[in-house]
Parts: sequence; structure tokens; C-alpha cells
Amino acid sequence: MKTPCSDYVETRGMGFLARMLDKIRLHEKGLLPAGYNLGFSAPDCFDARFCRYWEVDYDGLLKRTLEGGTDEEILDWCFKGRTQPTEERVLFWNSFVIKRGWRDEASDEVEQEKRAAGFADRVDIQTFVDFHDADEGRKPKFA
Repeated sequence: MKTPCSDYVETRGMGFLARMLDKIRLHEKGLLPAGYNLGFSAPDCFDARFCRYWEVDYDGLLKRTLEGGTDEEILDWCFKGRTQPTEERVLFWNSFVIKRGWRDEASDEVEQEKRAAGFADRVDIQTFVDFHDADEGRKPKFA
């Protein structure tokens, strides 16, 4: 089993995409541990939110990713024939992802995840991204 890269890994400045593509690739090889949300398995997971925000068809993205190529090539595919992401939209997306669960309606869910994983006393875990990093053996970036 292997865990995907951190949500912080950027593809041309865009966070999370590399993680989603990692999850797709690992799942296809049978290496993704159980319990990871993929695609629209949960409507509020980052995969689903990414696809809705950027208007990317997940099934198409899944197929394109499994055909091979770099994350940058797949990002190009996502926006082929469409308006490219602006710096401001990327900023909004990145800000949403890295802060999700911190002082918002998902804060209680982060706390539930922490308790379930034995991290209840970890004050350095305040967001889902912090939780992903800690749960996968990385130090949360802003700890």
C-alpha cells in the first residue's frame, strides 16, 4: 500500500490535482489503502469539489489519467478548448483546499476524524489537509 502525495503539491500553481491523480493511479494498481474518497464517492470530498469547481468530468479525467502522462499534461487536457484557469481562480481554489475544516462548517468533521485516528490532542491538525498529512506520516505544513 502507498499513500498519495500531499494536497500541497502543486501542478502549475494548482494544489490538490497531483494528489487526486496519485489516488487514481494508486487505486488502479491496487496500492491505495482503503478509506480514500475517489471521484464522487462523497459529494463533499475534494475530488468532487475539484471537478465541480473546474467543470471537469471525473470519468473523463479518470480515463485520461490512466492513459498516462504527466500531471501537467493532464491539467492541459482538463482545460483543452476552454478558458484557462486565472491566477485568481487558482488562488481561490488553493485557499479553499488548504483551509477546509478551519473555522468553517466542516470543523466538527475534522475533529471527528482526528479522534477516530487517535489525534484528538494534536492542535497542529486544524484542516483536512493537515489531517491528510498527519495521517499519512507527514508533518502538517503549518505546524
